[in-house]
Amino acid sequence: MMKTIRTITLAALMLAALPAKSPAQTLPQDTTLNRTVVVEQEYTPDIRDAAKVNAVPAVEAPVVQPKAVEYDNRLQPLADIPAGNMPAYTGRQALPKATPGYLRLGYGNYGNLDIRANYLFSLSPKDRLNLTFRMDGMDGKLDLPGSTSKWNSYFYHTHAKLDYRHAFRQVDMDIAGHFDLSNFNFLPGAADHKQRFTAGDFHIGIASTAKDLPLQFQAETNLMFYQRQHEVSFTDVQEVMARTKAHVTGSLSDEQTIGIRAGMDNLFYRNNPFSNHTSIGFNPYYRFDNKAWAFHLGVHADPTFGFGNRFRVSPDIYAAYRFARSAVYLQAKGGELQNDFRRLERFNPYAQATAQPAATYEQLNAAIGFKTGTLGGFHLHLYGGYQNLEDDLYTALPADGNYTFTLGTWDTANLYAGAEISYDYRDLIAFTAQGTYRRWSASGQGEDLYVLAFKPVLEADARIDVHPISPLRVHIGYRSVTRDRYNGVKADPVTDLYLGGSYEFLKILSAHLRIGNLLGKDYQYYPGYPAEGFNFTAGASIRF
Repeated sequence: MMKTIRTITLAALMLAALPAKSPAQTLPQDTTLNRTVVVEQEYTPDIRDAAKVNAVPAVEAPVVQPKAVEYDNRLQPLADIPAGNMPAYTGRQALPKATPGYLRLGYGNYGNLDIRANYLFSLSPKDRLNLTFRMDGMDGKLDLPGSTSKWNSYFYHTHAKLDYRHAFRQVDMDIAGHFDLSNFNFLPGAADHKQRFTAGDFHIGIASTAKDLPLQFQAETNLMFYQRQHEVSFTDVQEVMARTKAHVTGSLSDEQTIGIRAGMDNLFYRNNPFSNHTSIGFNPYYRFDNKAWAFHLGVHADPTFGFGNRFRVSPDIYAAYRFARSAVYLQAKGGELQNDFRRLERFNPYAQATAQPAATYEQLNAAIGFKTGTLGGFHLHLYGGYQNLEDDLYTALPADGNYTFTLGTWDTANLYAGAEISYDYRDLIAFTAQGTYRRWSASGQGEDLYVLAFKPVLEADARIDVHPISPLRVHIGYRSVTRDRYNGVKADPVTDLYLGGSYEFLKILSAHLRIGNLLGKDYQYYPGYPAEGFNFTAGASIRF
């Protein structure tokens, strides 16, 4: 007991000797048997998982144990193998094919005849054969200019064509044959009362189609026959012409091209004193086009041998700057127009050649123009320039009492300005209008020789096409041509107000109506020869 008391007493003395943590704290009075001990220490709490880092456990790739492949080496009879499997079907969009055949028949009040026929044979994916037939004309009484008499006029033109095309791997070849026949009569009192033109030709040509060839080329040759039944001084005049053309181009880069065009006409005549001759034409050029700028720099060199022995040169230059669907351009062009009998017929079938005409040569056709268009279907073209023609064709007017018109050539020139405008709205309505004004002049005493008597001064044409419903189409137009003066007098202008329309039945059959010269005006397309008055042609068409 005594030992225990000593121990307690010693522990109490040691605790009393320690310094107090808080002097301000008052402790209860200690006694020997009752000793209070206060222990203070700083508190630092521990937050569990405060330093824990979330980590995705590593994923171990599965290990595949390869197995040995076992093949069936047993013999299989051939008869047990299926002959074929059904291939997978893949749909392909394709536009509906146009019908290959077409036929149109029409007849009018002046005996107007209108026949058109065409059929395209698709012999194979590489072979095409196209047949075309056309016949038009009239037979009726027309009012003679400046007279109360009538002229029983007729004029029929027949055209037939066969065209075959074969596509080789890199070249297309086409072979064609044409036949034309014109039958008509002259004014009463002319030297010859009837006339007949017969023409035919054979054509063969090739053209490259592979874009990877270093040179692109086109070449053709034509053997052409022509016969006129009557001339003023000759009968059964015959012309044979071999016409050859070639065109070769090569690309220097995506923007630069060089090329050359070449042609040769060999003409031979029978039953008239015309001279056989050869005309050659060369047209080398360089072209640059980078979508903004376009340049075409070339020259025409045209020698003639056997008739005239001439060598004439003209420019072949074109430059354009394009911007915002518009373009401004400059040009200086020229070249030769062969006055063979085919061109004489197109110029004036009623005029006859008393002497061999030289080829018309466009020495210069210089112009400046502006073109613009919009996505809305509006287009505008303004232009103006100067044209110089050597040996230009004209119709010589006969003396009083003579009804035979002859052809001649003379040097002429003209200043011109014109405009073209068009608008098309969603295939519902379309409007086009164009007009050209020319101021003519002739060298020497040409103005006293009727050279400018029928030259056009103002040519204008306007037309409106309306498509109100799917099967119906209607158009109305007006054409006007005023002529130059001769000794203060000029021919009546062409004033043709025309109307037409068509209606489609069953998508293959349609009916059409065309009305010309609604105003019933008197005018002449060719000197001395009247055109039809109020006229119409009605007919039907079928596609098959």
